[in-house]
Amino acid sequence: MNAFKAALAALAIVALQAHAADVPARPSTALPGVSLLPTQLEMPGLGRQRQLRIYLPPGYASSHKRYPVLYMHDAQNLFDDATSYAGEWKVDETLDALAKAGKLELIVVGIDNGQDKRMNELNAWDNPRFGPAEGRQYMDFIVKVVKPLIDSSYRTLPDREHTAIMGSSMGGLISHFAINQYPKVFSKAGVFSPAYWTAPQSYGFVERTPLPKDARVYMLMGGDEGDTMVPDVQHMAQVVRKTGLPADHMVLKIVPGAHHNEGFWSGEFKDAVLWLFAPATR
Repeated sequence: MNAFKAALAALAIVALQAHAADVPARPSTALPGVSLLPTQLEMPGLGRQRQLRIYLPPGYASSHKRYPVLYMHDAQNLFDDATSYAGEWKVDETLDALAKAGKLELIVVGIDNGQDKRMNELNAWDNPRFGPAEGRQYMDFIVKVVKPLIDSSYRTLPDREHTAIMGSSMGGLISHFAINQYPKVFSKAGVFSPAYWTAPQSYGFVERTPLPKDARVYMLMGGDEGDTMVPDVQHMAQVVRKTGLPADHMVLKIVPGAHHNEGFWSGEFKDAVLWLFAPATR
C-alpha cells in the first residue's frame, strides 16, 4: 500500500471515530425535504441497526406522482453539514434546484455509514488490512430490507429502470459491486472515486458478471487522488467495455487537479445524476 492509501485509510477511520464522539455542534444545513426515518432498521446477518435519511423533492407532498429513487451511502455526508465529518454533498440543494428548473425529480435514500465498520460494510471482499468483508450482507440489507420498506412507504417507481445507487470511495466500490450483483434491482450506478485498491478481486467479478445492455455506469475520479487511483479506474473502465456495455452507457470522467473529498463529489453530483437519469432513447 502506498503512502497515500495508508493515509487515506487512517484518516477515514479517525474521522469516523471523531464523528461518533462528542464534537462541537454545527448548525444544520439540511433543507425541509430531508428527514430521518423514525426507527433505525435491523441489519440481518450483521447484528446492528442503521439510520436512514430520506430526501423528497419539493412537490412531493402536493402531488400524486411517483418518483425514481437513488440509494446512496455515507448518508451523514449527503445533506447536512451538522452531521458530516468532511463536508456535505449538498444533494438536497442540488436536487431542489433541478426540480424547480423542471429537469429532474428524485427521491434519495441515504444509508448512514457504520463508522468503525465502514471499511468492512462497503467491501464485498476480505481485505488483509481491514478485515472480513460485510459488503454482501450490507447490500442484502439495502435490497431486501430498505428498498421494500421505501417502496411501500413512499410513491416510488420501483422498477430497475428508475432505481440507481451511488457512492464515493468505499461507497463507489460497493455501488459498482451492487449494480453487477443486483442487475434486476439497479440499472444505474454512480461510481465516484472508487477504492478498487481495497478489492483487486472486483475486476474479475465485473468481468464475470456483464451488465444488461441498458445499464448505465458513471465513473468519476480526481486527477490528484493518489498514485494508483487513476490507473485503477482506467483499468476498470477497460474491463467494463470488454463485457460489452455500449460505449454510450458508460462515462469515465477524470478531473485534473481534483482531490478525494466531498467538495469534489458535490460539484460533480449534478452532472452525474442528470446523465444517469436521462430519458432512454428508443
